[in-house]
Amino acid sequence: MDVDTHARPTGPSGLAGRVLDGRYRIGRRIARGGMASVHEAHDLRLDRTVAVKVMHPGLGDGASDHAFAARFVREARAAARLSHPNVVAVYDQGEDHGDTYLAMEYVPGRTLRDVIADEAPLSPSRALALVEPVLSALAAAHETGLVHRDVKPENVLIAADGRIKVADFGLAKAVSADTQHTATGGVLIGTVSYLAPELVVDGRADARADVYAVGVVLYELLTGVKPHTGESPIQVAYRHVNHDVPPPSERVPGLPAYVDALVARATARDLARRPADAAVLLRQVRRVSQALAAGRTDDVDLTADLALDPGAATAGALAEPVSDRTAPLRRPEPGPSPDEPAAHARPLRRPARSERAPRPGPSPRVRRRRRGLVLLLVALLVAGGVGGGAFWYGWARYEAAPSVVGMTRAEAVETLQSAGLEVAVETPVWDADTERGEVLSADPGGGSRVLSGDTVTLTVSRGALLAPQVRGLDEDAAQDALLERDLVFGRSVGRWSETQPEGTVLTSRPKTGTQLEPGDTVNLVVSKGRRPISVGDWTGKPLARAQAALEDRGLTVQISGEEYDDTVPAGHVLAQTPAGGTLNRGDTVTLTLSRGPELVEVPSVRANGVTAAREKLEALGFEVEVKQNDSYFNLGIAVRTDPEAGDMAPKGSLITLYVV
Repeated sequence: MDVDTHARPTGPSGLAGRVLDGRYRIGRRIARGGMASVHEAHDLRLDRTVAVKVMHPGLGDGASDHAFAARFVREARAAARLSHPNVVAVYDQGEDHGDTYLAMEYVPGRTLRDVIADEAPLSPSRALALVEPVLSALAAAHETGLVHRDVKPENVLIAADGRIKVADFGLAKAVSADTQHTATGGVLIGTVSYLAPELVVDGRADARADVYAVGVVLYELLTGVKPHTGESPIQVAYRHVNHDVPPPSERVPGLPAYVDALVARATARDLARRPADAAVLLRQVRRVSQALAAGRTDDVDLTADLALDPGAATAGALAEPVSDRTAPLRRPEPGPSPDEPAAHARPLRRPARSERAPRPGPSPRVRRRRRGLVLLLVALLVAGGVGGGAFWYGWARYEAAPSVVGMTRAEAVETLQSAGLEVAVETPVWDADTERGEVLSADPGGGSRVLSGDTVTLTVSRGALLAPQVRGLDEDAAQDALLERDLVFGRSVGRWSETQPEGTVLTSRPKTGTQLEPGDTVNLVVSKGRRPISVGDWTGKPLARAQAALEDRGLTVQISGEEYDDTVPAGHVLAQTPAGGTLNRGDTVTLTLSRGPELVEVPSVRANGVTAAREKLEALGFEVEVKQNDSYFNLGIAVRTDPEAGDMAPKGSLITLYVV
């Protein structure tokens, strides 16, 4: 069959059935992320199953999107350099009519996210056994100068035989002195629940960012929940920056103190306290695993080795260099009032007239006093002007921003614009305690001093985050609906359906309408189409038995008629359509019944010549055998038959003709 390797199919995914570069035949989609989708595919050249990751259409068109494309290509080069049993191998990279893709090792099975959803909280030994191969893979990457940058349960694959592999080095990047920021030009990348504080604050990423993410994953394995949650990704990121990961034993009492210490060490917000790379954390994990295997419920030395120095993380922040401090202003000592003499001043004496000097003009003392009054007046005027200006610019010209929290978006915009303010609206966030469209916060808030024309930024509620209605959608559209609601697609479970065609979503788990949190995982139940029903072969069987069995299977039985048959007894199935195979519920099986052999009345041939008698019997379809009667006179005349005249005999059966 000829394959058009250039035409883009019009199916839901736009890729199913397409052959990339004349080599990779794209099959079902098995995962979807913000940048690319992953499909099961068949490598036509090497005749093997692979996983093909295809960048979403449209990326790579603009200048900023070229960075996405470049990073996507870098994934192949970065991951291809890693030869490790716990790293998903990258086989090939290319571009086909605008679609950039990677061909990778196909690892059928489930993800660590599935393990958390199905089994968490896990025992410490089980959790560490799952984390150890992840750290082994990351240690190999760190040794070559690569940072994964997106460690999360979805990127840890568990094969059917138990092998654990780390996938998606799409955010990996060679670390050098001039690349200490994100790969998107300062835009935060990675999954926010696993981002290290330094990535949130300044975009800096080294091996310790992967260590932090593994620590968060370990916490989630031990407790079944994420350490930090919030109503929006920004709130989650804020908590990672400003709050320590709590001890797992707060949720799962009884965990050894050294397990708490291991999680605290891996997730230390202070970089100096965090293990330098995955190899260091791997050694610490193995020490803890050995302690657990030995049955030690407490190990003071191990706990002390892992524990952080209390207060060390904040001591540096609290110390303030003396040279940077500003000396307080010293209030001048109070002096005498201009209207009161100093305590030591001599009393004035009016001079005698003879002592008085001529009065060509004011005395120097009088002139000085007048000049002082003028200067004082000028100073008062200047001070008044400065004070008035300061009052105007620092206070009087400002107005209090109106309070709009709790209003609808339209009401808040109208209120702020009526007050002469500009309005900006951020991306709405999920909030279970407020109605959809209600203002959650404003910046600046109500009562803040603002100028006319200032901008107030509103955060509006999207209402409670509920599992969306996905019934009747195809699987791709359902996954898109989950992504639009900040939910994570887990896996698809197939189920037979008599009403929905194959590939159509039947329901979700949790079900539609269930209240969720951003980042929660939702699985889909997808139709496998109508259940095939085996028909079986019922020829030669009694009608009652065949009909009962077929109707019990949900099939409809139709009798098409009856026919004579020499071999199938009357009332049994002579033929059926279809003759076998499978049908679906409600389909029809047509049965033809046997009437048994056709019976013919044996005619009377008495006194007929032997030839005439034979012809008469054969004309009715009988086989004829001629025998001499007991009293035989060689006359050639028929005297009787067996069966006798008037009996019913099967057409084609043998009639014995007796002659005399």
